[in-house]
Amino acid sequence: MAYTKLTIMLSSLIILQLVSISSASATNKTVPKAVEVVVEGMVFCQSCKYFGTWSLDEAKPVGSAKVSVVCKNYKNRVTYYKTFQTEASGYFYAELKGYEMSNPILDHPLHACHVKLVSSPLEGCNLLSNINYGMYGGPLRYEDKTLYRKEYEVVVYAAGPLAFRPSYCPPEETHA
Repeated sequence: MAYTKLTIMLSSLIILQLVSISSASATNKTVPKAVEVVVEGMVFCQSCKYFGTWSLDEAKPVGSAKVSVVCKNYKNRVTYYKTFQTEASGYFYAELKGYEMSNPILDHPLHACHVKLVSSPLEGCNLLSNINYGMYGGPLRYEDKTLYRKEYEVVVYAAGPLAFRPSYCPPEETHA
């Protein structure tokens, strides 16, 4: 009888130890941080002097311009679309809230997402240019930029720079 009580007591202690070890290891598991995706870039008005080229020399930033981020999955279906507005400096910081990858390789933002020019508030500089493929969708670049937050990480991709072009450029004067 004493042997049985001792066995039950030892068994109970072992079970309690196992339960406490498993619950401790369950609470110590590292939960992977959520990863947010951001696209940043600049929008300019190209100088008339460089019309017809991809040069942004003498270009001026366009504040309040609109760009869109379009992401398509490996089946070429749009899975994300949102427009973003530039700051006064021409800079945009597009947080892709809600962007999800159904396939982590084929739907990766570097392959799936592009940035397009949408509109310029400048009446004299509101025509789309294809500098860095701004008309049809400029690709994203990975520049090894990650912001670490307490509960999540932000991977920042770059796009562009993109540019609108003037609606009218006066003819160049020729000196004889």
